[in-house]
Amino acid sequence: FLSDDQKAKGSGLAPWPARLTAPPPRLADFGYSSEMFEKDTETWRHRVESYWNLLSPKIEDDTSRNLMDMKANLGSFAAALKSKNVWVMNVVPEDGPNTLKVIYDRGLIGTTHNWCEAFSTYPRTYDLLHAWTVFSDIKKKGCSAEDLLLEMDRILRPSGFVIIRDKQPVIDFVKKYLSALHWEAVATADSDNEGDDIVFIIQKKLWLTSESLRNSE
Repeated sequence: FLSDDQKAKGSGLAPWPARLTAPPPRLADFGYSSEMFEKDTETWRHRVESYWNLLSPKIEDDTSRNLMDMKANLGSFAAALKSKNVWVMNVVPEDGPNTLKVIYDRGLIGTTHNWCEAFSTYPRTYDLLHAWTVFSDIKKKGCSAEDLLLEMDRILRPSGFVIIRDKQPVIDFVKKYLSALHWEAVATADSDNEGDDIVFIIQKKLWLTSESLRNSE
């Protein structure tokens, strides 16, 4: 039987799909008000709309199914994708507030992880990775940004996309490794007066041998 405490934690949730955007009761555990939650939801709705506008020349409806938000916070990136036919893994920093409770209350899934380490990807690779200040975060920890790039390349399928939202020095750093990783810049955009973050979108190219390259021509 559930304890009174367990019952209380699962109560007060709106039915699906309203719970995606309805402020859950446990927000107060993390110092968030309903107004802050609603603002975060609306902010990411606009950001995801902007991402898809930038991706639209390259992306097709049936080519991006498995997505990962590498720093999910409250899960608003995933919630903004509710009209898309996608599945989103929400990753919450291991050393930050465990907002997985809020993500679960929204009807989403997720896990905690430290991006200084490898991520267990079984049984899937990902079609799109969203990295919001993930590089800035691991730099503060003294971890290797080069190792993170290699890890992202490992878990991203060929022709998949990376959306990096970070400071200009991070974007400049990533650009140095595009050729070595066989990644291709798709779009760059300012963050619409939301601070000094830059949005940089990349596509992973197919690795082709010289023989297969000749055959494809």
